[in-house]
Amino acid sequence: MAASNRSAKLTKLIAALKKRYKPTTPAPRPLFETLLYACLLENSTHEAAEKALSGLESGYFDWNEVRVSSRAELTEALKALNDAGSAADRLKRTLQSLFETFYSFDLEGMKKQNLGLSVKQIEKQDGVTPFVVAYVTQNGLAGHSIACNNGLLVAMHVLDIITDAELKKGQVPGLERAVPKNKGIELGSVLHQFGVEIAKNPYGTATKNLLLELDPSCKDRLPKKKKKPAPVAPEPVVPAAPEPAAKAEAKSGGDKKAATKAPATKGEAVKEAKAKAATNPAAKPGAAKTAVSKPAAPKAAAKAVATKATAAKKPTTKKSAPAKPTTKSKPAAKSKPAAKKTAAKPAAKKPATKKAAAKPTSKPTTKTKPTAKKVVAKKVAKKSAPVKTPTKKTTAKKVTKKKPR
Repeated sequence: MAASNRSAKLTKLIAALKKRYKPTTPAPRPLFETLLYACLLENSTHEAAEKALSGLESGYFDWNEVRVSSRAELTEALKALNDAGSAADRLKRTLQSLFETFYSFDLEGMKKQNLGLSVKQIEKQDGVTPFVVAYVTQNGLAGHSIACNNGLLVAMHVLDIITDAELKKGQVPGLERAVPKNKGIELGSVLHQFGVEIAKNPYGTATKNLLLELDPSCKDRLPKKKKKPAPVAPEPVVPAAPEPAAKAEAKSGGDKKAATKAPATKGEAVKEAKAKAATNPAAKPGAAKTAVSKPAAPKAAAKAVATKATAAKKPTTKKSAPAKPTTKSKPAAKSKPAAKKTAAKPAAKKPATKKAAAKPTSKPTTKTKPTAKKVVAKKVAKKSAPVKTPTKKTTAKKVTKKKPR
């Protein structure tokens, strides 16, 4: 916006506000109290701020007691203000910061300093807002700065005097030039009253009528309430698909198994055993004993294995019998008795084979499966034994030696 156009609008606005509001001049105070008064005045009227300040001075012993008081207690003491909670927060933070910076509540020394240096020291304090700095500069340090509260900034934006960026910064460029320095306190109080009225109800009909009276072309720029976000509808709950009958049965079976777990105590276990014995006749003690005393089955199996082994060995003894004709077909055995003695040796060993065959038949009746394995091993050994007959070797050697003679 052009500077000439802005200054013309400011001059027109101040002239209209003079007719509506009466200027006020605050009572002279020390710089420290002026700073506290500005903290209370920001969004309230001059009368309410003076009442709140006097209440703090009479209700507390000193400002140090105010500093250590809680925000809830200060809010109750400042309930005459439009923003009691915010004013209590500003006041407490400012007192704490001043005490930590200067270790006292006396700021009269700032009046002797350069104006710019004093303003910078005030700006560094915690809880101090741009409105407080401007008010103290105008009313405490004899400078020229018009304090603008939130309502006044909103009204300046609606009347197209400041832009959106300037509204965010809280500045009204050219306001000090539009207001003479000698009338700064009076016109500043008028602008403050206008801003407080706008801030009370920015969306009310009285505020809209006042702004339209000052500038009929601001209808499209009137403050509007922010729309609340529409409530999100809850997502519909989709019913779960019914489970197949097989899964349902499996689950029910698993539940039954879980329900029939072993009891935690021995007494419950005994009770369950008795209940089972009463319902199932097979679960009686006698039946259990008979079931336990059945180790006879392995013995019967051992007997069957032994009988099979003896049956397999019988043909081996019969096969060894045909070896006799070898001794009979010896023509030269008659002349020498030595040959007869050697031939008679295998005949004497025959009963030994029968005894060896008879021994394993009696052992498996008493022994278990390992005896059957031994019988099979002996059987294999005997099958290979008849191949090496000493009679054949002796007879063949003697016949070959005797023929040349």
